[in-house]
Amino acid sequence: MLLDVATRAVLGAAVERLRRVARHVAWVAPGKLHLTLKFLGNVDQARVEEIVAALRGAAAGVAAFEAAVRGLGAFPTPTRPRVIWAGVSEGADTMVELAGRVDTALAILGFPREARPFSPHVTLGRVRVPRRDPALAEALAGGEGREFGRVRVGRVALMQSRLSPKGSEYTELAGVPLR
Repeated sequence: MLLDVATRAVLGAAVERLRRVARHVAWVAPGKLHLTLKFLGNVDQARVEEIVAALRGAAAGVAAFEAAVRGLGAFPTPTRPRVIWAGVSEGADTMVELAGRVDTALAILGFPREARPFSPHVTLGRVRVPRRDPALAEALAGGEGREFGRVRVGRVALMQSRLSPKGSEYTELAGVPLR
C-alpha cells in the first residue's frame, strides 16, 4: 500500500534527520515508502490472476480503515538494527488480521507461510553492515511517539518490484478494494 504524499513527505524529513547520524544505511526514497502485507518473491506472470483471486478472498468482509503511522524503531532491536522502520499504531490490529488472511490465502497457492508474526511498519532503511550504533539508537528513541501521518487503507494492491541502479521500481499489477 502506497502512502499518501503528505505522510511520505513527513517520513522523508525524518529519514533526512536520521541520515545525519547513520550514514551506513540504505535509505528508501520518500516516493517509494509503503506498507507491505506479504512479500512473494519472484512470481511467474501466469500466476497473477490466481493471486488476485486469493487476495479478493482474503479481503472479503474486511472494511476499509485508517492507520496511523507512528513511532520509529528497528528490527531486531534499536541497539543492533538491521531494518529501520516507522510503526503503525491505530489500525495495526486490522492490518495484522488482513496480513494473516493474505498469508493463509496465498499458502493455499503454495507460497510459504510467514515464519515470524506480522508487525505492521513502513521500512525506512536497511543497515548495510549491522553493528551497534548508539547514536542511531538514541535518534530512534527520540521518535518513538511521533505521529507521521494517517493513511486510509481502502484496498490491497499486488505490486511488482524491479531492482534498478536507483533502487526498487514499483508497479501495481492489480488492486482489490476493501469493503
